[in-house]
Parts: sequence; structure tokens; C-alpha cells
Amino acid sequence: MYKAAVMGDYDSIYGFAALGLGTFPVTDPEAAKQTLKKLADGAYAVIYITEALAANLEEELEFYRGKQLPAIILIPGVFGNTGA
Repeated sequence: MYKAAVMGDYDSIYGFAALGLGTFPVTDPEAAKQTLKKLADGAYAVIYITEALAANLEEELEFYRGKQLPAIILIPGVFGNTGA
């Protein structure tokens, strides 16, 4: 069975754990790239990423854009919407 995850700064994502999503607090771009690859290669069909973190992962997100899974969805963080 597929799972859903959320990545971003801790303050923006900790509430998603109450909904049963896997939470992966990362702020470092290199750690975020590794985490995204691990989640995408695993059993995660949906990955939510804060807009602020996604700004540092444009190349990686472009790679997954043409793939059927995982669905990567940008969400606003606690610091507000960036318009992405």
C-alpha cells in the first residue's frame, strides 16, 4: 500500500503527523535531495513539499514531473505562500 509524506521545515509540517502522513523535517538542500530520492524510490505515492524547500530542489522536481509516481505537491509553509 502506498503512503503519503510531507517534507519541509519542522514548524510547517509537524501537524501533518496527526493526519497519518510521514513527516520528514529538512531544511538543508543536500539532505532534502537525498530524502526526496529515498521517498520517491520507496512506497510513497504522494509527497508534499513546502514551497520554500522546493525552491532549492528545482532540478530534482523536474526529474519527477514526468513520472507517474510519486505525485509531488507544493504546499505553503508556516512563513507564508510564495506563489509557487
